[in-house]
Amino acid sequence: MCYSSLRPDQQRTPVTNVLTDDIVRSLSGHCQDISVTHSCLPFKQILLPELCCKCTESESCKYPSWLAYISLYISRMSTDISQYIIPNDTGVCLLDCITAFEGLTPKERLYAHYIAQASWYGGLIVLVQTSPESPGIFILLQKIFRTQPISEVKCLALKQGITEEEWQAIMIYSAAFHANSGNYKSFGDTKFIPNVPKDKFESLILCCKAAVDDQKGIKALWDSVSDRMFSLVARQKELGLGEKGTTTYFSSNCNLDDAKLCQEFMDSKDLSAYNTRLFKTEKNGQTCYEVRLASALTEGGSIEGCPEGILGTHQFTSSTSKSYSFTVTRGDYSKLMAKVAENLGKAKEHAANDLEKQMLTEYIKSFTTGSIPAHKDGSRHWIKNIGPIVETYIGFIESYRDPFGVRGEFEGFAAVVNKEMSKKFTELVNNAEHLLALLPWPAAYEKDTFLKPDFTSLDVLAFGGSGIPAGINIPNYDDIRQSEGFKNVSLGNVLTAAYKDTKVSFLDEEDTELFIKLKVPSFEVQVGLHELLGHGSGKLFIKGEDGKFNFDIDTVEHTETKDKITKWYNQNETWDSKFTTLASTYEECRAECVGIYLCLSADALRIFGHKEDTADDLIYVNWLNMARAGLLALEFYSPDTGSWRQAHMNGRYVILRVMIEAGQGLITITKTTGDDGKEDIHLKLDRTKILPVGKPAIGNFLRKLQVYKSTGDVEAATAMYGHYSEVHDDEEPHFLSLRSVVLARKTPRKMMVQHNTTVEGPTVKLQSYESSADGLVQSFIDRFPSSEVDDILKELMEKDQPYFST
Repeated sequence: MCYSSLRPDQQRTPVTNVLTDDIVRSLSGHCQDISVTHSCLPFKQILLPELCCKCTESESCKYPSWLAYISLYISRMSTDISQYIIPNDTGVCLLDCITAFEGLTPKERLYAHYIAQASWYGGLIVLVQTSPESPGIFILLQKIFRTQPISEVKCLALKQGITEEEWQAIMIYSAAFHANSGNYKSFGDTKFIPNVPKDKFESLILCCKAAVDDQKGIKALWDSVSDRMFSLVARQKELGLGEKGTTTYFSSNCNLDDAKLCQEFMDSKDLSAYNTRLFKTEKNGQTCYEVRLASALTEGGSIEGCPEGILGTHQFTSSTSKSYSFTVTRGDYSKLMAKVAENLGKAKEHAANDLEKQMLTEYIKSFTTGSIPAHKDGSRHWIKNIGPIVETYIGFIESYRDPFGVRGEFEGFAAVVNKEMSKKFTELVNNAEHLLALLPWPAAYEKDTFLKPDFTSLDVLAFGGSGIPAGINIPNYDDIRQSEGFKNVSLGNVLTAAYKDTKVSFLDEEDTELFIKLKVPSFEVQVGLHELLGHGSGKLFIKGEDGKFNFDIDTVEHTETKDKITKWYNQNETWDSKFTTLASTYEECRAECVGIYLCLSADALRIFGHKEDTADDLIYVNWLNMARAGLLALEFYSPDTGSWRQAHMNGRYVILRVMIEAGQGLITITKTTGDDGKEDIHLKLDRTKILPVGKPAIGNFLRKLQVYKSTGDVEAATAMYGHYSEVHDDEEPHFLSLRSVVLARKTPRKMMVQHNTTVEGPTVKLQSYESSADGLVQSFIDRFPSSEVDDILKELMEKDQPYFST
């Protein structure tokens, strides 16, 4: 479109002559950043004369082009661009696994290598799951930096008039894109754009060797992604469903009602949503839906563990008595799923035992056919494989980024067990039943038997996905976690790399010194308690198909109403399917509460080697860290939509609200002026009030969280959690106003460079990289050295394109 050529230095042509009242009326419906009406004469007479275009396409440059340009222009004018760029000083660190890898046998190294390869190929699926343009941007960056060394591309950039600072911005953007598996932050779900003018970025793209070799192809690729790459129109600023944001889990014409309807259909067919996406079309006046299952196979047939005839078209009558057409297909991400299965097959040849072989057999079956039941069977073998040297888990796992909260983002990892560190977690597991009894709910709300899980500390060799957590509790299948078991892993080298040498804001000098000293050990305790006793605790009340309950309905009392239990889960309902959009943040909040509640136990702290004065300081830092995290969470709240973009941070803000509500001076938040003369915030936690005030407040709140979860009481949970999630200025400390200070003083999250492994004959070689944006980009060039992946991603992008036109 002609508007893309606009630059401030170009001759300006007023557009008021072509901007009719009809266009302004349409603009008011398209531009969500400002209020525009058809009678807004100041808007037409004052603002619009400043818009211009050097355009020779007099006939084609009409309503659609102007409308698109004006919407984009106004959106950018009303947007704080700093919130959508990755700063040049963003830290980059190496996720060091050298020592752990060197301790592996040749067989273990081969096993780890092929698991890593499967994880990296599967991680490319996240590009497709993130945004319509992400696969194309990935291809573009790969072609540019694969064709010639980064140093040569830099020389070309400087010759094109790109400054050193702008070059660094290009590399930081490229590194962040790879680190987040797309152009939306994995932690926060906001879009980020290059911090360099679009025309300068384009000049570099079109003069590099890749473009010289294939001018037409690179130009076409750039044209297909560049507008969305730089766009900050309202719907593209963050991930979300319908008008609230961008998602590729659903076609762009889907909204919350479509998501609910699809879930109703899938529940009726006992079909899991974890490995699916939803696409909506209109055919002959009827609304039709396609449910795509991820699999290597593309043709029809049966899927093991799924209902017979599930693939194909179904006429479904909803609870509102309306009829809809649903077609279930498979083959989403087909060629990538085949790559994952292929490498798992090679890993199987080097497995350490039969459990690993059986696990991989089921995973291969799942990724080949689209069967979630097969993946569940693989997970059953996985939880029985206690204390492996090389640990892994792979598949469609976490549902944080599905706006409806039920579809899993692909992730996979290969990691080496740190035996020394794992001893602490084993001891924690051995004391779990004693610690669970300290939680503030009756025994009836706890699992009948605590199934002792494997809990290990791992050094990550490879993690394919949008972001690397510090700890994981998996699998996420409720039926397995409730009755068969689970595993916990603490990713030790992630914790060390991400949480050391970070800037501390909003604390006084004394607290800052103690915080820096104990941040890593306190977080180690929090992760352990959060994963094992947070996610691993609590019982879901279920009514089976035979009408029997897994609890005594005659004697179990509701802790809040004192009445008998009247709500529960039916046989085909799960935590995710019942609580949907609330599930992830609610559960993370519950697990965080368990962590800070149980860290008050001397027995828990003793397991991690903390006693007496050291223990008191660690408790203080852990609670202080949680309170400060609740304040930092304001970065992840969107006032425009009234929504939270990150599950964990929403939960931490809720906890801070509960602490403040406890009163008695437990938490004090004051707006101040910093040493730099700018607005600042001072947060203070009274450590003498943690036990008498903080513990009962968190305990009461935690009990309610568990009771509403156990009983499946979505209404009560939503009302309570929604209240504490509100961000407003109705009362002290005026969180909505404080948000601007938090944004102004935020520090970027570190990016992690990971190793690569290659096979040379019988030997696996480990490749390391420098801790820089260049090193991170180079790691992806080395990881995918051929153009085969480019072709696969291009095919996927083109197949999806008709469904994501807006």
